[in-house]
Amino acid sequence: METADIITPLVDDPFTFGCIAAANAVSDVYAMGARPLTAMNLVFFPACALSGEVLREILAGGQSILQEAGVCLVGGHTVEDDELKYGLSVTGLISPDAIIRNSTARPGDVLILTKPLGTGIISTAIKGEMAPEAVIKEAVRWMTTLNRAAADLMRECSASAATDVTGFGLIGHASEMARGAGVTIRLELAAIPHMSGLTGLAADGLLPAGCYRNRDHYSPFVSGFDPSNDALLPLFDPQTSGGLLIALAPGDADRFVALAEQREIFACRVGTVLPLSTHCLEVA
Repeated sequence: METADIITPLVDDPFTFGCIAAANAVSDVYAMGARPLTAMNLVFFPACALSGEVLREILAGGQSILQEAGVCLVGGHTVEDDELKYGLSVTGLISPDAIIRNSTARPGDVLILTKPLGTGIISTAIKGEMAPEAVIKEAVRWMTTLNRAAADLMRECSASAATDVTGFGLIGHASEMARGAGVTIRLELAAIPHMSGLTGLAADGLLPAGCYRNRDHYSPFVSGFDPSNDALLPLFDPQTSGGLLIALAPGDADRFVALAEQREIFACRVGTVLPLSTHCLEVA
């Protein structure tokens, strides 16, 4: 399988930006249960505004994540551009009959999320210089954490379906999962994990434009959606290098959570899969 993903900087440090971009690009492969093998750098660089040292640090950050993932960097391409962007094209390997798709969730399945939400809102706060250092540190830790261990475990526990939670937010990716399978997904609002400081930053209005776009597009799919309920905003927050949203049979979900605790993998039950109702999503 082949995938590509490119992002703009979310943090000031170029090495850290490279790490985040690489983890984000490799995530698409993990989300399908595949093993990433090779990657190519894709760089859009304003040479007239930034030094070559910045580019070297970005690429070094990306390479550090690829080494952690066991991925071989085989080349790349650089374009001079007005805005800095970096990502990778990644090749992964999986047998066609072993692919874990985002369209095969089954009624009765339990939904598990493997990273908390908040990177879009926190990145907006970073750009506005309003994010506390501890909040930034936690967000960077999550964004540079590979989904490899969670992907290995979901294969081991016979996941029904999976997707990574990225630019469309939790609501958007859950909606795609539900519509693809012809089911309704119920998300438990109180169970959905947030990164530290997220609620306060959202209350201060530090919401990325993508959050509003996601809300405008996906809210019609949500049963009884209340636009005045600000507690729902993090569910629309566009994530970078987000976690996996995994559907498993109840017994497999119990095993997943137990093994995740043993292996120190973050795993939180966030909802269930129901037979199709009037809407493909419910938030309880």
